[in-house]
Amino acid sequence: MNISEQEDLLFADWREKRPDLVADGITDEQTYSSSPIKLLFVLQDVNDPCGGGWDLREFMRAGGRPQTWSNITRWTEGIRQLLNDIPWSDLESVDELRRKQALRSIAAINLKKTPGGHTTNLYGLAATAAEDKEFLNRQMGLHDPDIIICFGTVTSDIFHSLIHFSNEPAWKITRRGIWFHEFKPGKYLISYAHPEARVADCLLYYGLVDAVREIINANLKS
Repeated sequence: MNISEQEDLLFADWREKRPDLVADGITDEQTYSSSPIKLLFVLQDVNDPCGGGWDLREFMRAGGRPQTWSNITRWTEGIRQLLNDIPWSDLESVDELRRKQALRSIAAINLKKTPGGHTTNLYGLAATAAEDKEFLNRQMGLHDPDIIICFGTVTSDIFHSLIHFSNEPAWKITRRGIWFHEFKPGKYLISYAHPEARVADCLLYYGLVDAVREIINANLKS
């Protein structure tokens, strides 16, 4: 049974508890598994006040919405080309086709699988995610990512309160102030800003890509 089939079985179990669950995870298993760096992005919940019951993986395969997924596309491209310092002029314009191509190679999960509104209710987020702790850990066990990126301090805090790590996270900080830890040998979790943070897209892009470059280069030298 492949990963996608296992994930679908997991969601079938999960929907008995959360009928309005929005499925998520690996967009395209073959592309994800063959990627030189397997990327997992962790978000809070889905902005959908209309009721949920759909699949984020299909949404990503269709290119997503630019407000969130254009920056995730840029980060995906940059992390996959760490040896190249890509000029902003090559990154600034991101269309639907470009998002489709990049997003097929990643995994993305929400801590809270039931939909919320534009502004997340943080108490509801934490409470629902805690109730679904067993399911979240089952899902995490399927992905085997090389880099996990948690969007926002709250997301990172909730994620670390619920997800089992073999060893207690030993947090470090890059020269430019980005927090990370090595959750398995050669595999890293990074706590970073949300892709819709009120910061210039160019600053968001280079801040994360520079951090990944520093982390990986330090590991290669050690």
